[in-house]
Amino acid sequence: MDAIFEKANEKMEKSINALKNDYAAVRAGRANANVLDKIMVDYYGTPTHINQMAAVSIAEARILVIQPWDVSTLHPIEKAIQISDIGINPQNDGKVIRLMFPQLTEDRRKEIVKEISKRAEDAKVSVRSIRRDCIESLKSLKKKSEITEDDLKDGETKLQKITDKFINNIEEILKAKEKEIMEI
Repeated sequence: MDAIFEKANEKMEKSINALKNDYAAVRAGRANANVLDKIMVDYYGTPTHINQMAAVSIAEARILVIQPWDVSTLHPIEKAIQISDIGINPQNDGKVIRLMFPQLTEDRRKEIVKEISKRAEDAKVSVRSIRRDCIESLKSLKKKSEITEDDLKDGETKLQKITDKFINNIEEILKAKEKEIMEI
């Protein structure tokens, strides 16, 4: 029975980590190197992440600087950023690429908050689905007479407490991201 609780914790933790990674790529009006994580550059025929072929740093609050280790990759990196969906036009000076993050409008901030709220709700659904699967596993054990009715009730209560802990964690992550986005 403990294996079921461990499995639930592990899977719910993965849902939380997926949400955090998802939120890391959300642009909040300030420079954030994580927006480049999903962009792949054709590097001698191999799709490569930008951070594997260049130094990425934050020069100012809203300026991201990409300095390739091989200057010949400057144009492919610039092209990959232009065709990506991050919505920022790269500025290439021949040595480095600068990404200027524009200040977000109030309407755009509200749109982003709606977007991240939906992602948080998806994470909650995922956590609840894991709880449901684990309860089914407990009921299966009860059917096989491996646990008693009391064990089943205790297990369901314990799973609910685990679920509540992760749902609260998702809420805290959402509130922190909303605060970050709504700050001017």
